[in-house]
This record gives sequence, C-alpha cells and structure tokens, in this order.
Amino acid sequence: METAPLLSVEGVTLRYRTKDYLVTATYRVSFQLYRSDRFVVLGPSGCGKSTLLKAVGGYIQPTEGRIRLNSAEVMGPGPDRVFVFQEFDQLLPWKTVKENIVFALTASGKLPRPQAEERATHYIAKVNLTEFALSYPHTLSGGMKQRVAIARAMAMEPQILLMDEPFAALDALTRTKMQEELLQLWDETKFTVLFVTHSIPEAIRVGNRILLMSSHPGQVRAELNSSSADAARIHEILFSEEGTRNR
Repeated sequence: METAPLLSVEGVTLRYRTKDYLVTATYRVSFQLYRSDRFVVLGPSGCGKSTLLKAVGGYIQPTEGRIRLNSAEVMGPGPDRVFVFQEFDQLLPWKTVKENIVFALTASGKLPRPQAEERATHYIAKVNLTEFALSYPHTLSGGMKQRVAIARAMAMEPQILLMDEPFAALDALTRTKMQEELLQLWDETKFTVLFVTHSIPEAIRVGNRILLMSSHPGQVRAELNSSSADAARIHEILFSEEGTRNR
C-alpha cells in the first residue's frame, strides 16, 4: 500500500440547517483512502453517510475539519470525483446508452466527440452492454440502467468513484449480480471507490476496508479490513454501541 493517501478526511464535522433545527450529520470523522481501495462506509440510516459522501464530492463544506485529495484541500466539485446514485433516473431518457456516456464526456470537456465515442464503446463493453449501446433507458431493466450509470462514471476516469447505495433499489438477486460485476470490473481496472451502504453483507462483499459508523450523529466506531470484517464482528460493535446508549 502507498504511504501517501489519495484522500484524507480529517476530523470532519458536518452540520446543516433545516427550517427548525441545526442538524449535526457527522462528528469528527477521520479516515484515509488509498489508490485502488474499495472503501466502504457502513452505518444505519441517518448516520450521515450520504452527507459525508457529498462533502467528499465537494458539494458540502465541513463545519469542522478538512478533506484533502492528493494533499490539496477539497473546495468544490470536480471531474476527479464522480457519483453513482441508487436512483434509476440518472440517465437522460432522450439519449441512447452510448449517447448518455458520450454526452457526459463532451459536455464536461473531457474529450472531443470522436475520442468520446471510442471511450464510451470501451466502457459499455466493460459492463457487458454492447448489444444495448443504441437502446434508450426506458427499454432497460433497473440493473442495466445502473450498469450504464457505472460505465458513464468509469468513462470519466475519475480518481475516486463515489457510490451512494447504488444497488439499494434493486431486488436481491440483481443486487448480488451487480456486486459481482462491480468486483469483476475492479479486478480489470483497479479503480478507487468510496462506497456507502447500510447493508452488512454488501459491505463485507464489496469492501477491502470498512468504516463502521454510529447512528446519528455519525461517528467512527471502528475500521475493519476485509479479513476481519465478518457479520458477527460488525454486529458485536453495533450491539455494544446500543448497549452503551441504553444504560
């Protein structure tokens, strides 16, 4: 493993104001992400996982602490960080699979159209959708739409792929298949991914490192390597937190 992290989250507290309250989403969260990591942030709903991911993406500024990418402080969004969300409506419905990817590449200024078309074709093949390259999103299943969204994100060749519960809306069988395909794609390209989920089995399957967060406000409970991240160990940490809270 590299000695210098790709991403450093250093004592990050995130707060936002609703109509009636000032909400603390996370409290002094710290972790480091290295190149080719499959780093999973695991925690219950409402613990600030998605808010933390948005902060890494540059859409929210920390109330306290800082986030650094390649040693430079993150001050806003950038093409070096690309999101994949759980919703199926991430694609432009009036464009084909290929055109959705080409548009992302040309509109961002990443590539001129000829090179964008070549790269789109390459990543469509990576997610096994070549025969659907000219199909429109409404003709695709939920799992296929997510594969297109992943291909589009990968085609941007970001430094970090930010995945916010990308398979949560899928049925159990499709979800398992998508996890397998993500791991196969990682085997081929060794991309760096920061993956958010509330599913213990998914975290264990997808991650090589797992950050376990407490319930609201989100704080770091533990960081586990895949070799030690079994369900029993994670449950033990979660139950020990609940026991402490209920005393």
